[in-house]
Amino acid sequence: MMKLSAFATALTLVGLLQSPIAVASSSEDVANQPQITYYTLEPDITTNYVTQGKRLGYIRLQIDLMIRDQKHLTEIEYHTPLIRDAIIEIVSKQPEAKIKSLAGREEIRRACQDQVNRLLLAETRHQPVAELLFTKFLYQ
Repeated sequence: MMKLSAFATALTLVGLLQSPIAVASSSEDVANQPQITYYTLEPDITTNYVTQGKRLGYIRLQIDLMIRDQKHLTEIEYHTPLIRDAIIEIVSKQPEAKIKSLAGREEIRRACQDQVNRLLLAETRHQPVAELLFTKFLYQ
């Protein structure tokens, strides 16, 4: 009798796990989760910076934005000129030592990300950029 009861319990549990209600609720959870996506600013950003000898240096950046939800991609595309301008303004004011150091590069990246999110908050009432990534960082 004990074996029959255990078998019936196991069969009931398997039936519940495979029921349409359990599957529907889990697929709804997946559909409601934000879909992270990436957006590459094209073309690469090329701008100047001031070197120690007061000469101009050049920096070329390829930037990818990690967007918190794919539904914000259209807004990012629309505001790309504003985003590019903010990044150029920040990078062009940086000293040579900061551009050439890894810690300085991280500070610049964070400053760009923070400024982009501030501008987008003012324009769209949300901050869709989860991360701003330098996927190419060349200087001369």
